[in-house]
Amino acid sequence: METTTIKDIARICGVAVSTVSRAINNHPDINDETKTLIMQAIKEHNYIPNNSARNLKRSESNTIAVLIKGISNPFYNNMLKVFENDIQKKKYSFLLHRVEEHEDEIEVALGLEKEKRLKGIVFLGGYFCHSEEKLRQMKVPFILSTGGVSEKIDKNSYSFVTVDDFQESYKMVDYLCKLGHKRIATISAPPDDESIGKLRLEGYMKALEDNKIPFDQKLVRYLKDDTMDTFSMKYGYEVTKELLASTAKCTAIFAISDSMAVGTCKAIFESGKTIPKDYSVAGFDGMDISFYYHPSITTIRQPVEEMAQETIRILFDIIDGRMERERKTFHAELVIGQSTRKI
Repeated sequence: METTTIKDIARICGVAVSTVSRAINNHPDINDETKTLIMQAIKEHNYIPNNSARNLKRSESNTIAVLIKGISNPFYNNMLKVFENDIQKKKYSFLLHRVEEHEDEIEVALGLEKEKRLKGIVFLGGYFCHSEEKLRQMKVPFILSTGGVSEKIDKNSYSFVTVDDFQESYKMVDYLCKLGHKRIATISAPPDDESIGKLRLEGYMKALEDNKIPFDQKLVRYLKDDTMDTFSMKYGYEVTKELLASTAKCTAIFAISDSMAVGTCKAIFESGKTIPKDYSVAGFDGMDISFYYHPSITTIRQPVEEMAQETIRILFDIIDGRMERERKTFHAELVIGQSTRKI
């Protein structure tokens, strides 16, 4: 007679092997009905758990890692609070790890996976353009959250939560065009940026095209100093100072993040100009500062908390074997502040 294996029990109960393992080890993150079903099947089929395998399983850490690119961007603060809270509610440990701008997040993840024996990974921010071969090296469930995903990657093969950065950027610039602005500058990321900066720039360009406004490369502004964090107030401030000192004329400035927009406003005020009389200013993200700043900044508000909650829900559904993958794109909201006007 063949020996019953844990895979047999999983097949009989219609659950993942990891779920059977949690039932055997009396893990708290499993509902009573499923646990009863599994334990009954174990009894009926005379399955004897491998003690050494059980001990190995118990030695693994219940840790979820969040790998973040752009930790200086305040946009992520509220997301991280939700991640930590929801992960700890599941009786798992929360590990936050910063990935430098030009660092390979997959290599970082593979190292952490071995060192910390992770149960799951959230890739927060950045831009995924890794080969399928490299992504298949990942042995634990993972999800991409709020970052860009390369067209070279089969999006049907992986889980992600995001907004459509191209479409939402288009929405903002189209709004500025409809206000009558013909000369709209953008405070953008450097040209080698392949993340959300690229998508938001493409949305900007498409909105100009659809409104029959000629594209002017001189109105696309970025900092050549690659040591400065792109999505920071200082970056927006320095780039706007250069814009105002140049010969390029504009009536509106679209900064691709709210932090950058605040820096833009400071540079405008220091130049002796006013907002929105001399320049309309718009941002992106919907951070608290866009509301409390004076004048309040017109922005694209992303549903940050909902996106974070959905990220963790999907990740744990994959860990628990309830699904293989899921993709969710959220809509964002155009919030009109005092920083823009019709001309």
